[in-house]
Amino acid sequence: MSALLGIVFFIVGAIIAIWSTERLLEGLIGISLALRLSAFAVGAVLSGLEAENVAVGLAAGSRGTASIALGTVFGGATFLVCVALGLGALLFPLKVTIPKSVLLLFAVTPIVAGLALLTPITPRWAGAILLLAFVAAMIYLVRTSRTHKFLDDDEVEEAMEKQRPLWLAIVYTIGGLILISIGGELVALGAERVIASFGVPALFMGMIVAPAAIEIEEVFRQAVPSKEGRHDVSAGNLIGTLLYFLLFNLGLIALLTPVRVDPLVIRLDWPFLIIVTLLATIFLWHKQVGRLAGTILLSAYIVYIVLHIVLR
Repeated sequence: MSALLGIVFFIVGAIIAIWSTERLLEGLIGISLALRLSAFAVGAVLSGLEAENVAVGLAAGSRGTASIALGTVFGGATFLVCVALGLGALLFPLKVTIPKSVLLLFAVTPIVAGLALLTPITPRWAGAILLLAFVAAMIYLVRTSRTHKFLDDDEVEEAMEKQRPLWLAIVYTIGGLILISIGGELVALGAERVIASFGVPALFMGMIVAPAAIEIEEVFRQAVPSKEGRHDVSAGNLIGTLLYFLLFNLGLIALLTPVRVDPLVIRLDWPFLIIVTLLATIFLWHKQVGRLAGTILLSAYIVYIVLHIVLR
């Protein structure tokens, strides 16, 4: 009965998440047009922020559950790059031209996140540095995107024809974010009920199961905008979310609730994230993440799961 209810929660949550992602997309595009900012930048700043991820990470850190706290960061980021981007590209290939300097920022961010892993317990000074780096990265991203052309002229004209009043765009954006969170919670609750009867190791739960449950809506945030032809919004969500996870979320955890670093995080989770992010950067450098690239990223996530099972 519990498993059946979990499946129902999962399906209903997915339906809510898909519908609300379409509303969020309309809101983000409306805000970008009204403020004369790129939808890429607005997507990075607004869609990339995930309050539930921050909340879970800090709550787990305060309770000393390091595997969950660091899992929201490294496990969540790996899920984002491999599953959200990979599955999104498999369904609706991503075609977008991103400034090369922003791609370099995307590739370097996982390396910088290693500052929090230099000592057995995440140091507060590293948290402060990561938070400062986050602010600098976001400012740079917004400024760089101002002069970059993400869409063709005919796509820009089509977007202008659908422009909504700023107040309505804000309502759509806020409402979309709230409903996506609700849908994501239902999906997560459903997944938890389905796997509740199985014994899952703590680090595997922290790095694989919990991040996948918390971040399942990221698949919709990646796929839906690409389906609607707004590849710039998908790309903005991808890069913005990675910056939030590895600089903002990890910075807050290290600064406010320092946690113990499991050696496997240093040996597996951190370097694996660096590798798959570099791989995604190479795909994006060539201006598209097609179905083959999506398959490679999804396959990499399977390897990640197997390594966690073998090395635990």
